[in-house]
Amino acid sequence: MVLDDIKKTFDAMLEQLSPAKAQQLAKRYLEPGAAKDQVAKTAGALMHLSQRLRESVRKEVASQLRSMGAATQDELDTLRKRVRDLERAAGITASGRKAARKTAGRKTAGRTASTRTQGSRKKTATRKTSRSTGSRRKSTSAP
Repeated sequence: MVLDDIKKTFDAMLEQLSPAKAQQLAKRYLEPGAAKDQVAKTAGALMHLSQRLRESVRKEVASQLRSMGAATQDELDTLRKRVRDLERAAGITASGRKAARKTAGRKTAGRTASTRTQGSRKKTATRKTSRSTGSRRKSTSAP
């Protein structure tokens, strides 16, 4: 039974200890006829102990995470902001595609985007074939 009481106390200390729960714990550990001010003082001490214990656990966890090299939430937020700023500067959207830039007044009458694309493909294909045939040289070395 005593071990169960200790376990319940530690469980209460690790979670957010409410004033009502602290009062219950104080009444459980004090003598049945304890004065109200003694119960209130003990409950306050339990709440203070709970806060110190939680803070101690938080510091230890943070220390262990730092020793493992894990990034903090602040560091991650800083990096996310930096990446967004760099993407904006490069004109990249969230999907990783280059953002389309508006070019007012650049449309030519009679030519659509599809004909421009096809025309540039033909030019590229023509350049590639002329380069590949012109760059071949006969070997002059003897076998």
